[in-house]
Amino acid sequence: MKKPILTGLLVVAMAAALTPPGNQPPLQVHAAASEEGSDIQIRLNGQPFRDDRNPLLVEGVTLVPLRNIAEALGAEVKWDETTQSVLLRKDTSEIVLTVGSADAVKNGQPIRLEAAPRLSGDITMVPLRFIGESFDTLVTWNDATRTVSIDPLQALPTVGSYDNLKALLEKTQVVSGSTSDLRLFRENSSTAVMEKSETSNAISQSDSVAAAPAAPAEAKAKQSESGEYSQTNTQVEGVDEADVVKTDGTYMYQVNRGRVIITKAFPSNEMKVESVVDFDGQSFRPSELYVDDKHMIVIGTTNRNVNNPAAEPMPAPVEAPGGVMIKIAPVLPSSSVTKAVVYDITDKSAPKKQRELELDGNYVSSRKIGDAVYLITNKNARYSFLAKPATGVATEDEAKKHAPSYRDTAVSDEWKAIDYGEIRYFPDSPEANYMLIGGFNLSRPGQAMDVSAYLGSGQNVFASENNLYAAVSKTEPIRIMPAEIRHDSAAPATPGPDARIQGWVEPPAYERKTVVYKFRLEQGKTKFVTQGDAPGAVLNQFSMDEHNGIFRIATTKGDMWRTDENTSKNNLYTLDEALKPLGKIEGIAPGERIYSVRFMGNRAYMVTFKNTDPLFALDLTNPANPTVLGALKIPGFSDYLHPYDENHLIGFGKETVEVPVKGVKNPNPATMVYVQGMKLSLFDVTDVSNPVEKHKEVIGSRGTDSELLRNHKALLYSKETNLLAFPVTVYESTDSAADGFTTGSGKFSFQGAYVYRLDLQSGFDRKASITHISEEEKKKAGNGWYGSDRNVERILYIGDTLYTLSKGMIKANDLSTFVEKDSLTLP
Repeated sequence: MKKPILTGLLVVAMAAALTPPGNQPPLQVHAAASEEGSDIQIRLNGQPFRDDRNPLLVEGVTLVPLRNIAEALGAEVKWDETTQSVLLRKDTSEIVLTVGSADAVKNGQPIRLEAAPRLSGDITMVPLRFIGESFDTLVTWNDATRTVSIDPLQALPTVGSYDNLKALLEKTQVVSGSTSDLRLFRENSSTAVMEKSETSNAISQSDSVAAAPAAPAEAKAKQSESGEYSQTNTQVEGVDEADVVKTDGTYMYQVNRGRVIITKAFPSNEMKVESVVDFDGQSFRPSELYVDDKHMIVIGTTNRNVNNPAAEPMPAPVEAPGGVMIKIAPVLPSSSVTKAVVYDITDKSAPKKQRELELDGNYVSSRKIGDAVYLITNKNARYSFLAKPATGVATEDEAKKHAPSYRDTAVSDEWKAIDYGEIRYFPDSPEANYMLIGGFNLSRPGQAMDVSAYLGSGQNVFASENNLYAAVSKTEPIRIMPAEIRHDSAAPATPGPDARIQGWVEPPAYERKTVVYKFRLEQGKTKFVTQGDAPGAVLNQFSMDEHNGIFRIATTKGDMWRTDENTSKNNLYTLDEALKPLGKIEGIAPGERIYSVRFMGNRAYMVTFKNTDPLFALDLTNPANPTVLGALKIPGFSDYLHPYDENHLIGFGKETVEVPVKGVKNPNPATMVYVQGMKLSLFDVTDVSNPVEKHKEVIGSRGTDSELLRNHKALLYSKETNLLAFPVTVYESTDSAADGFTTGSGKFSFQGAYVYRLDLQSGFDRKASITHISEEEKKKAGNGWYGSDRNVERILYIGDTLYTLSKGMIKANDLSTFVEKDSLTLP
């Protein structure tokens, strides 16, 4: 056989990147058919790239010749005639592709291509994006010119040295606080507020409006010897998130009062505590964990001294009453640390610690994709200390002391300071804060943790299987109140031309934007790709999504309390793979803010609220021109939206009642909104121009609450079994008011799990209310309940058994009848 001419390897599934308006594949082809992409132009590093073979379009995926592009990117290409395979090498990366197979191997790890390589005559054709991502390039698509651009990843400048760090921070006019960093506020300078990081939620994506959305991970139960078992309700299928409870179908692993308890859960009549991993004598405080077939990864926080205690001078003894001389140890500055401990759980009765990994800074979030685990932290740069007058050139020890550091016992028990030449910063927004990303691969226990440090921050994190996005809000003034002007209570209700003289002035206005940093994920390593921004601030992870290479982000801009042009408005933006703007919808629901967002393929659903709950359906079929399809206004609001199918979604939030304020007359009567009980809604969006609340359930009265409203991982949902369950604390109204609403919290009546069957015909059918609280404890509660070790935190199922977990107990109920079968008191 003649040796194929291999030209160009750049794996980029262009089902997303090569999509014309309408987000449809550039050419509609059948499974075995292909079409010439002769009108597709390729630019490599800014220059036109020509090859002997035009691209092919197969099922919307662009295939390009292999050898020439790969070699232009610096890769070595070798063809094996016997196995019909291609070996590509560049730096430390090695990839093996086989003609006719979508399964490839990179650095010994299996990967899946968007399409199988194929021979076109004697030329090997391969999917475009994969090689681009594998060899540090960014591939983008310009629909107007039908051009694919292959460019190097964005390069960020390095801090370089400790002195350069101090100079950078001086320029940003940053002052340091104990929990946040705030730039000095001046009329002609920018301001940026570091917000407290929060663990938040994001959403899964789907293939198209016509097809059902990609099922969230919890909807696809895993299989074990015990049968199917539920998983954590995660953001994106294939991207695991840490939680307080995990199961492998036989055992449960629970973060419990500073320990991890491993319980044999199935069968329920054999429930017992298998082992307790205790951290007594350590400052480590576990918060959540991951579990796979071989490993348990416990994540939490600890502290470490910034200075060497031996180097600190001991204060002189102090005379105490009675003439006793005492010594007071110096107060040593400490730094918050995020820690992950990896255990071998082959023997559940005796987990074996394999490795400890520590990153400076407060825990922001983490993800586990296959064997790869990623940790994201924020560390204060201690600017207040750095800004002290210098007494000369900083010593090496001083520089190391203030550098972000990490520890990985797979390499050394010692802490390692990150060299300033390896710390990068974002030129438009350096901050007195470091964002650290640490990645490690469980299948390579001897490989050191990959750590990247950036002078910046991350607040909300969205991750797909290939990319991680860290978003942070920035605040800048657009109008400043002069210091000499004060608001006068005698000022007119409406400002006139002489308002300044009368003492009236509009309050200062600020403009917020969200900066997004994109990182490529690869088997435990991360690479910075690019950055972009969008006006306004995101609510949480649900505000972000990636679909077919397009990044979508929903924001709120302005303030709800304002009545001028700077009142709040809600928006949705689409950005391409380089995070450059594509399309937008702005000005949705003025005067309100976003309460929840859900992306489902080529649609998005947004809930805003001030007095009523508008549910907006948005069409994202054409990323360059998203549109509003329809809206539904009903009382209440949804804090969390969850897909039911392509035409229905479930809302979890609160019911509200809007009543007029007495004494205020028309034509503009004032109203007051009272939040009532927890509300479940099933929305029908079959007719997207006219969404309908098909079914509704209100739980309790004012004061009723659920962790689910703040943390999506508290939800158990399985469409296959119509099972819906979540923890809830219920308050019942004691009011007998004829108007049917309450203005104060009712009386505590229940804490535990509410379990429903849900279908389109019957709606929400509550089948069980499972509590761990005894009647005696309930009587002691009186009107209020402030929590105990018997508060149900999570619900899951294994086989035919439903389990509810609190810190003090595990209960097992039959999944069909919900009759209690067994229980176990936890130590």
